[in-house]
Parts: sequence; C-alpha cells; structure tokens
Amino acid sequence: MRPRLFSSCLLTPEQLAPSQQDMRVVGAFNPGAVTTEQGVVLLIRVAEAPRQIRPGFVGLPRWDLEAGKIVIDWLAEQELIVEDARVVKIRETGLLRLTSTSHLRVVRSADGRQIEPSEQQILRPSLGCESYGIEDPRITPIDDHFYITYVAVSPHGAATALASTLDFSSFKFHGPIFCPENKDVVLFPERIGGHYFALHRPTTAHDFSRPEIWLASSPDLLHWGKHKPLLGSSAGWDCGRIGAGTPPIRTKEGWLVIYHGNNKGEGESGIGSYGAGKLLLDLDQPSKILSAGEQILAPEMEYECLGFVPNVVFPTGIIQQEDSLLIYAGAADTATCVVELGLTDLLISDTSQLSRERGGMASPPTICGPLATPNTISSDLHLKSNSSDGLRRR
Repeated sequence: MRPRLFSSCLLTPEQLAPSQQDMRVVGAFNPGAVTTEQGVVLLIRVAEAPRQIRPGFVGLPRWDLEAGKIVIDWLAEQELIVEDARVVKIRETGLLRLTSTSHLRVVRSADGRQIEPSEQQILRPSLGCESYGIEDPRITPIDDHFYITYVAVSPHGAATALASTLDFSSFKFHGPIFCPENKDVVLFPERIGGHYFALHRPTTAHDFSRPEIWLASSPDLLHWGKHKPLLGSSAGWDCGRIGAGTPPIRTKEGWLVIYHGNNKGEGESGIGSYGAGKLLLDLDQPSKILSAGEQILAPEMEYECLGFVPNVVFPTGIIQQEDSLLIYAGAADTATCVVELGLTDLLISDTSQLSRERGGMASPPTICGPLATPNTISSDLHLKSNSSDGLRRR
C-alpha cells in the first residue's frame, strides 16, 4: 500500500438536487476527471431512485428517451428476486432491472481538492442503448478534444459508448463503441505507432475465467479491433475481478494505469472489498506489462467503508499536479473522493511486492473492521434477498 498524502470526500448525494421532483439522489460517485484551462472538471455519475415508497411494490426507474425524463415501473415484490442492492430479477422472464438509474453531471474545481458551488450541467440518456441509464465516465484529452467513455445500460445489456466535447458545455455523442457486456473502457491519450489504443473489460456469461483487462486498437476511436487479453487477476486483493480504472498517463517509466480489483473469493458470500492497484505498460508497446499486481489503495476512510455498497474505493479519474497524482474514485458506491499519491514514490517498485510477470502475490487489502458490513438490501426496497452471494453490476 502507498501512503496517502491527502484524502477528502468531495461530494455526497445530499449536496445534489434530483433531476426531477419524484426522484431522490442516492449516489454521486465514479467521476471522470481532467485538467482544463479553467481548472479541474469532474464528470460525476449521479444515481437516482424513486422518492415514493409503495408498500408491497418496488419502483424500477428507466428513461423515457422521447420525453427526456425518468418514468417508474411499479412491480409487486412477489414478482421479483433480489440479486443485489442495486439489481432485481423479474421472476417471469429471468431478466434484470436496476433499482436506480444514473445520469452524468459536470462539476468544477479550481484546484481539484474542493468542489465549487455552481449550476451543474446534466447529461441525460438520449440513445436507445441508454434507457436504463449512463454510468462511470472516464475522460481522456486527445489533441484538441476531450473524449468520454461511459457505460450505457439498457435491456440490451451494459455497453460502452463514446462522447466528445471541446468545452464541457456542448457534447457530441458517437454511440456504442464496445457492445455488451463490456465496461471499464479507458483511452490512451495519444496515438502509438499511428493507432489509438484502449483498455476494456469484457464479461462473459460463462465463467471460464474471472473478468480480465483486454487491449484493443483503432484507426479512428470508433472502430476497434485486434483485441487481446492483457491482465488477469491472480493476487489475493484482486482475486475476484479486475478492470481498468483511470485513463493511462505517460510517465518516464511507462504508461501508468490505476486499476480496480475485488477480493471476493470463490464460494464466499457478499461482494468483497474493492481496492486499487498499479499497472505499468511499455510506452511503445502497450501490450507489454512492465509491472502489475501491487495494491496501492484499499478502503480505509469512513466514507469508503460505509455506504450503499460498503468497502469500495473505485478509481475512475486521475490528474497530475507536478510530482503528485490526484486520484478520483467512487467511495462505497455513494460519494466521490480524492486521494493524493506521490508520483515518484508510485513509480518506485515496492520491494515487498513482486511484479505480475514474476508470479508475485499481493497482500490482501485492509478491511474496515467494525465499520464494514456485508452488502445489504436498501431498506426502501422492503425486500429480502434469497441469495447471499449477490450480483455485482460493476
């Protein structure tokens, strides 16, 4: 684990107004981040759930794309099976629905360490593949544009779509670039050998392997190919699953990526703990791993240990300030936090950790002791899960 130079909870659901009066904000987390001439811009995932509670029923929100607003489908509790705090299964069809829906909001900060009060621009779902919401943005500056990858959720599954902007005031939406089920897509900030590159995380319906990070290339950011597996989980702290977290940044040692890992082992109940690790790739051959496997962050602050999904620090944004890195993350699937780490220190290999190439095993993450509680169903649902394992929509 690397020492934190600074930690702060930047944004909580209570600080945001809902997008419409019949909804309530239940999460403000998993932000994209980038430095602009006007300061740091964060693109926050804002999750909302129905404000109304109907005894014996569960409200499942979705977007009416033509009307540009959220509508709520009310289903009887006996028609549903609770799979996770955020997911239910419809008994008749076996298909899943989310108990909340998300949109994105632009938030600004002068120094990246505190949020400035201002009117927030809302990016609402608008495409057919986004009717269940848009989630988990990552921002990469390339040439004179800012490109945003985000998860688009619909009855067709969870795909990854692309948007772009010059100023975070107007946006162009390019549609899906990775079909379902694919999340955690991050773009490299420059061409390598004349091609764009991305890390992505496909998820299969059959568990031949745990979810892995893959590498792909593109001539134009829209059409992707030459897919190849890059990194799988093997250490104790990330044995459950991994995925790309922050977009790669160029350093003198290589491309630095902060990725997430989950420690839920086979047969264990709950969903485990989410932490962050360090991945270093060759500058000219991003398929070449220089080091991987070292855990650098684990849930330890109260806001990372307590929330909608306890024990989660989920990195999605990164900016460099001289010899420091500000890493932006979702905390307990509830709030947005920022952690400062020293860049020089981070690039130095931890002698207590072996690189993934050498078959090293990272130590298990720090769990938050009595603050941490197993994944539970929100009391607003008035439902009881028939499974302690749960379904992780990550």
